[in-house]
Amino acid sequence: MWRRALRRRLHFAACFPPLLPLQSHLHLNFRTKAARLCLDDDDDDRCDRRTARGGEPWDRSFRLDKGRGQHLLTNPRVLDSIARLACLRLSDTVLEIGPGTGNLTVRLLQSARRVVAVEIDPRMVESLLSRVSGLGLDDRLTVITGDALRTEFPEFDICVANIPYGISSPLIAKLLYGSGRQSGFRSAVLLLQKEFAKRLVATPGDSEFNRLAANVRLVATVEMLMNVSKKDFVPCPKVDSALVRIQPRNDVPEVDLGEWLGFTRTCFTKKNKTLGAIFKQKKMIAELYKKSKSETKPSKLLVHEEEDYDGDGDSHDENDVTDDFPELDVSEAVQFKEKINGILKSVGYEGKRPSKLSNADFLHLLQLFNQEGILFR
Repeated sequence: MWRRALRRRLHFAACFPPLLPLQSHLHLNFRTKAARLCLDDDDDDRCDRRTARGGEPWDRSFRLDKGRGQHLLTNPRVLDSIARLACLRLSDTVLEIGPGTGNLTVRLLQSARRVVAVEIDPRMVESLLSRVSGLGLDDRLTVITGDALRTEFPEFDICVANIPYGISSPLIAKLLYGSGRQSGFRSAVLLLQKEFAKRLVATPGDSEFNRLAANVRLVATVEMLMNVSKKDFVPCPKVDSALVRIQPRNDVPEVDLGEWLGFTRTCFTKKNKTLGAIFKQKKMIAELYKKSKSETKPSKLLVHEEEDYDGDGDSHDENDVTDDFPELDVSEAVQFKEKINGILKSVGYEGKRPSKLSNADFLHLLQLFNQEGILFR
């Protein structure tokens, strides 16, 4: 009804613009913006209906929460491709994170011995159990209701996940550096936001190479498998997705993982600056000095990409390191700073940006720092 009235007002405004008072113009603009928002919602609904037609069944018995990243993959061809690319064996136990209503789960059950599904939404769990029971496959499905980041994973061979984009980084951290690593799984096939996936598979020298990619590549190999359109989901997300495969490495370098993670965090605080500039920041040097002089503490095993260091920012201030930390011994702090600069110059890395170094370069530099008593965890 209001759309018909809006069209009449627009037609009248086009024919007789001088006759509309200022207040009417403001009201008209407001209604026009509201109409655009409504049309955007209509586009999402049309996308959802178009995706649902010919896709997996979705009875809409409850409302999906976009804010929690609930987007069901409904394209049968994409679902079949994911199950195929998972390379399952009949003896495999599959860990599925975020099964939703079971569109992918039923395919995994056809190729694996057992599926353990972790789902946080009780409504999804009920729908999943009802569907699998109707197919007579419930004896091979175990459902854990809870947060995947806080749930202790059982032993598994393959991980398959269509996960909310917001937990992609901590989930990968848990798989590769947490309880998932102890399971000795064969591979993880993850559906991720496309831009995130591109950063994950970035290599040294790429403009997108980052701490996340460096940390993952230390312990695993990563490959892009396929792109997935946002139109293949209900409701439609705002961005496209990509499927990646992560395979733990058997030849992980011998390095203290806590030291490695602390070191890459330090190096990538400002990845577009040179290492020489990064290690001149006063607060960073002071913190490294205190870490190196105190007892080492267990570090949090995270592979998140970090924001820029919140110390002196871009400042390359050459003032005394103890200006902001008067409790430090002046002579020792100065020697510590000179030691760092000397190590960087000895390998010619003071002018290198972190995004241009390989993991072998980082490992060599970390070894030199540790040999001189400079610690990062």
